[in-house]
Amino acid sequence: MWQKIKEYIGFNKRTPYVSKYFEETNIRASIYMSVVVIVLEVWMILRTLIKYVILSDKTRDFKWIVNHFSSYFLLLSMGVIMLVFAVRFLRKKTNSGKAATTFIILFSAVCIGFGINISMQDYAKGHQIITFLTMSLYVSALLIWRPFISFLVTSLTFIAFYIITNNAVEGAFYEGDKINYFTFWISLLMVSVSLYRQRLAEATKDENLEIANRNLEKMAVEDEATGIKNMNYFTEKSIEILQDPDTVLEKKIFLFLDITNFKTYNDHYGFKKGTEFLKEFALKTDETFHDAVVARLSDDHFAVFADREQARERLQAIRDFLHTQQNEIKMELKVGGYIPVKRDVNPRQACDRARYACGLIKKMYGQNYKEFDKQVDDDFHRRQYVVNTIDEAVEKGYIKVYYQPVVWSDEKKLCGCEALARWIDPNYGFLSPAQFIPVLEEHRQIHKLDACIFETVCRDLRSMLDQGRKVFPVSLNFSRLDFELMDAVNVLESLADKYQVPHDLIHVEITESALTNDLEELQKSMEKFRRDGYALWLDDFGSGYSSLNVLKDYSFDVLKIDMKFLSSFGENDKTKTIIESVINMADSLGMRTLTEGVETLDQAGFLQGAGCGRLQGYLYGKPMPLDELKNKIDDGTYEISERLA
Repeated sequence: MWQKIKEYIGFNKRTPYVSKYFEETNIRASIYMSVVVIVLEVWMILRTLIKYVILSDKTRDFKWIVNHFSSYFLLLSMGVIMLVFAVRFLRKKTNSGKAATTFIILFSAVCIGFGINISMQDYAKGHQIITFLTMSLYVSALLIWRPFISFLVTSLTFIAFYIITNNAVEGAFYEGDKINYFTFWISLLMVSVSLYRQRLAEATKDENLEIANRNLEKMAVEDEATGIKNMNYFTEKSIEILQDPDTVLEKKIFLFLDITNFKTYNDHYGFKKGTEFLKEFALKTDETFHDAVVARLSDDHFAVFADREQARERLQAIRDFLHTQQNEIKMELKVGGYIPVKRDVNPRQACDRARYACGLIKKMYGQNYKEFDKQVDDDFHRRQYVVNTIDEAVEKGYIKVYYQPVVWSDEKKLCGCEALARWIDPNYGFLSPAQFIPVLEEHRQIHKLDACIFETVCRDLRSMLDQGRKVFPVSLNFSRLDFELMDAVNVLESLADKYQVPHDLIHVEITESALTNDLEELQKSMEKFRRDGYALWLDDFGSGYSSLNVLKDYSFDVLKIDMKFLSSFGENDKTKTIIESVINMADSLGMRTLTEGVETLDQAGFLQGAGCGRLQGYLYGKPMPLDELKNKIDDGTYEISERLA
C-alpha cells in the first residue's frame, strides 16, 4: 500500500530511461513554450512601443511602461536562451541532464515571476489575472514534474501570488475570487498529476519495448549459453570481410573447433558444470582470437574466421587452457581448417568443410589439426555423391554382390559364402566398401544398400536353383541401422518368399556393435529369424568391448572371430591362447566357429587344430562376382561340400 502511495505521489525511484524520457519531453515542451513566449513578448514590446511611446498614449505612466518593458525583455531573453538550449540539447550538441534541469527550472521561475508581476499590477487596476494563470498553466501542465514537486510548485506559487497581491491591494480578493482561485489551483494540480501518470505509463511502455528489442537484437547475434556471438552474427560478419576488396583470401581461414570427450565431462560433472566450462572455453577462444570472428556453432563446437598467420599458435594456447581445466576427464581440442578460395563462399558451408576435415582426425590420437585440402575435397565430394546417388545406384545396378568363399577347416571344401557389397560407378569407377558403407551409415541410408544386397542374393540363389546347379548357403550382413530404418525381418522374409529361396540357404550375420542398443527389440527380431528357420551368426566377435555380454544375452549358431585376432599371429604368443580360449568357450556354449582373415597355411593349420570349423580369408579367395565363383566351381578350384550346415 505504502509503495503504491509513494509511486502515485512520485517518491518512487525511476529508471535512467524513464528519467531521460521525462527530461527530453520537458525539453520539447519548453521549445513550444519558449516559441510562444518569444512571439507574445515581441508582440507586447511592439504594442507598448507603438501605443505608449510613438502614439504618446498617456493612460500609462512612465513607471508602468518601464516595469512592463523590463518584464517583457527579461521573459523574451529567457525564452530565446531556453529555445537555443533546447534545440542544441535535442540535436545532442549538449546532453547534460543537470544543465537541462537547471535551464528548465530557471525558465519556469522567470515565467512564474513574470506572471505574478504582471497580473498583480493588472489586478490592482481591476483587470483579470490571466497572465499569472497562463504562466502557471505553462509551468505545471506543459512541464511535467513529479506529483509532489507539482504540488509544491503550484502551492507555493499560488500562495505567494495571493499574499503579494492581497498585501499590495488590500482586500483585493473577493470571496468568489478566492473560491475560483482555489478551484483553479486544485484543477491545475490534478491535471499535472494526470499528465504525469500518463507520461510515466508511456515512458515505462517505451522502456519495456526497448528492452524487448534489445533482447531480441542480442538474441539475434549472441549465443545464450556462452555469451559470445552466434552463427547468425558469424555468417553476416564473415560475408562482410570476404567481400571487402582489401581482404586477401589466401591469408584467411575458417576453423572448426571440437572439444573431444566433452559429453563424458558433462555426464560426470553435471549439466551446470558443463555449461560453466563451455562458457569459460568460449570466452577464452574469443579472447585469444580477439581480432577474428568467433561464434559457438552448436554443442561443444565453435567456429572461427581468422587470419592464418599465428592461427596454429593461438589454437595451441586454447588447447593449453583446455588441458588446465580437466582433471579426471581428459579432453582434447580437434580442429579442422578451410581456406576460402572464393569471395562468395557461404560461411556456413566453409564451416561444414572445416568440420569435415576435423571429423577425419576425430579418432586419431596425437593428430589435432587437419585442413580441407584437395584430397579431402575429393573425398568430401565423393561422400556427397554416395549419399545423393544411392537410390540411382540401386535402381541402375551400380551395386554389385561379391561372394567371398567360406570353407570347412578340415576338408577345405566350400561350405558357403559371405555376400559383400561393391559399387561400380560410371563416374568414380570401382568404389571399395570403405568408401561408401561408413558414409551410408553416417547418413542413415545403409538400409537401402543392404536391402539391395538381400534381393540380389535371393535372385542369384533362385537363378542357380533354376539352373539345376548345386547351391551353397550365403551369409547376409545386418547392421544396427537395418533394424531401425526398416523392418529387417519382414524385408528378408518377403524376398525369400518372392524368389522361393529355402531359409537354410541364408545365414543372418549380425555385427557385434549392432547388439549394444535396443536390447529388447533386437531379441524379438532375432527370435523371429530363428523361428523362420534362418541360422544366426555373430559377426566380428572381438572387435568391440562388449563381446562377453553379447554371448550372455543372445544365442547364436555360429561365432565369427574377427580378423584382428590374426593380425599379430606370428609375433604375439598370446594370440593363439586367446583364439583357442574363444573357440573352446563357443563350443561349450553350443556355437560353432568361423575365423575370418585367414591368409597363411600356418594360420589355417593352427585354427583347424584348435577346433575352428570354418575358415574365410584371402588364402581361400577374395570376394568375387558370382560368375567368377561359378567358373571356379566348374573348373574344380572350389568343390562344394556335401556338408553345408
